[in-house]
Amino acid sequence: MLHLQPKKLPGIIESTLLLLVTIGIISYFIIEIQTVPHIPILIGILIMIAYGYMKKMTFKNLQFGMTQGAQTGMGAVLLFFVIGVLIASWMASGTIPALMNAGFLLAGGPWLLAIIFAVTAIVGVALGSSFTTAATVGVAFIGVAQSMDVSLAMAAGAIVSGAFFGDKMSPLSDTTNLASTVVKVDLFDHIKNMSWTTIPAFIITFILFMILSPNGTANVEQLENFQSGLNASGLIHWTSWIPLAVLIAMTVTKRPAFLSLAISSITATLIAGFRGVLGWGTLFGTWFDGFQGNTESEVVNELLTRGGMNGMLFTVSLVILALALGGLFFVTGVIPAILTRVQDSLKSARAAILSTAFTAIGINITIGEQYLSILLTGEAYQDIYEKAGLAKKNLSRTLEDAGTVINPLVPWSVCGVFLSGVLGVPVLEYLPFAFFCLISPLLTILFGITGKTLTPKEVNLRSIEKADENNFTHSKSL
Repeated sequence: MLHLQPKKLPGIIESTLLLLVTIGIISYFIIEIQTVPHIPILIGILIMIAYGYMKKMTFKNLQFGMTQGAQTGMGAVLLFFVIGVLIASWMASGTIPALMNAGFLLAGGPWLLAIIFAVTAIVGVALGSSFTTAATVGVAFIGVAQSMDVSLAMAAGAIVSGAFFGDKMSPLSDTTNLASTVVKVDLFDHIKNMSWTTIPAFIITFILFMILSPNGTANVEQLENFQSGLNASGLIHWTSWIPLAVLIAMTVTKRPAFLSLAISSITATLIAGFRGVLGWGTLFGTWFDGFQGNTESEVVNELLTRGGMNGMLFTVSLVILALALGGLFFVTGVIPAILTRVQDSLKSARAAILSTAFTAIGINITIGEQYLSILLTGEAYQDIYEKAGLAKKNLSRTLEDAGTVINPLVPWSVCGVFLSGVLGVPVLEYLPFAFFCLISPLLTILFGITGKTLTPKEVNLRSIEKADENNFTHSKSL
């Protein structure tokens, strides 16, 4: 959205007030009045259009800003639709029921929430996608928590924490690759440097979920009832694991996420069709309407009834509105004015780290898009880190600590909308329990203040070594 900047930027006070008022209105409607986020975001769009008219901007320019903003999320929108298909097809093929069944086996011991966090973290690293992890293993664990009367908010917090640990640390993750690419840092150097904040955040999160997990072991009889209900559905079969294997194989070979999910969905649908789970017409109908559980147990039916493109329309519409609002913030100059002022006022390493973190968090809150929070913040701060004498991998780490993991905590963000829709738990309910996402930015801010784990710029050292080598060669030739 950098190309949306107007020729003349508004004042910093004016921009800040307008931004705070808009965010305040959105927050009031969602938290106090408890409306769906679409309404206050649409009101925010109308406010920004009125502001644009006050600045004598044409509606054509304002509309261009909205469309350009929405366009940045089209990749995610298309991915949402195919994820809806994936969930429905994996239900029909028995893949998610098989994962649920495995989850019930894990739930038979203590530390349920800690296990959910650890398993989703491992799967997240393997798949490199928080969306895919939440839509598959996450859905299965939500079903387990629902059947055991465990707090769905806590379970969702554990799932989100684990999924975003994986999204942050996996070399297959698009956000991890984006952060390292934007800042021009080696991918594995970036991941290694992130371990200074990520590993402590993982350990603290695991301990917190151990403490919050239900006391004692689960009700074995209750678990057996759900397992027998799943087995009676006829969905679980050895072939149920094939779609998961296909997805892992596609991911490991670095195929595009859209193609990986689509091929896994097609594989699952074909398996379900040849096994006679549903008629072919009904089976492909689940791609839009979602899978409907049809067992003798109403509770099991509730666990199985999920997915479909139709179920993603709420998410898609909200994402488009939120990104359109972000486009207006740029085309009117509100966000560029703030970024420009911040850049001009930074000199020290401590100020650079803190400002990077708060800028990435702010862009997540105002625009609701994690890719833009990484891209825009990374582009804006590279020269500042050079002047502050910091290695660029400090910047890429901060982008992930305060950019990637914050997005699922914003109710109107791309990740927040998707996760709340897929898991069935509102963002504001799971937010207090998404410990990993809360701890990561706190640690990066703490290290920024203390200067711990920050790597100084290596360019000067290399230049000195090169100069010494040249001087030695020159003196030898004399």
